[in-house]
Amino acid sequence: MTPYAQNTGSSRTWLKSYYIIRFAVSAVWVALAFTIARSVPALAGVMLVAYPAWDAIANYLDASRSGGLARNRSQMLNVIVSVATAVAVGLALGHGMHAVLQIFGVWAVLAGLFQLVTGLRRWTSYGAQWAMILSGAQSALAGGYMLKQAGGVLPVSIADIAPYAAFGAFYFLVSAIWLTVSDARRRSA
Repeated sequence: MTPYAQNTGSSRTWLKSYYIIRFAVSAVWVALAFTIARSVPALAGVMLVAYPAWDAIANYLDASRSGGLARNRSQMLNVIVSVATAVAVGLALGHGMHAVLQIFGVWAVLAGLFQLVTGLRRWTSYGAQWAMILSGAQSALAGGYMLKQAGGVLPVSIADIAPYAAFGAFYFLVSAIWLTVSDARRRSA
């Protein structure tokens, strides 16, 4: 495996900023999913397409800052899968939320595995990637749960996807804090 970009101060600053931005976007998405979007189907539809689209953009930007997509194949695959998911969700909206949840489940499994690989690869350069590794593993498990739910008969909504996004937000925040603390310790040593 090719190592990530050199562990310079600017690359660590980028990674912290990246994690904070990912946290903020996910937190806003979750807040809207649990409030307004539950009763406004058009907003929920836009948000359901936007979430994997945002993931594709974020992975692309991060890979670009870390040596490019060719050097970061797990992120390249994540970009491809996330774009395909955004398109598939847009098409599935007309077939009901069970179809959307099924697509989200498959995406959560794949994106989680790619995130896990990205976290493992970054560990050697940045350390403090345990939260992203755990998040990737949990994403894959959550995807399995979403697939089970999608096959059921109980009604589902955007609120059934929001906990998945909430855990993602939490892990991005933990990663940003962990890198910040790690940098502070490094400076004081």
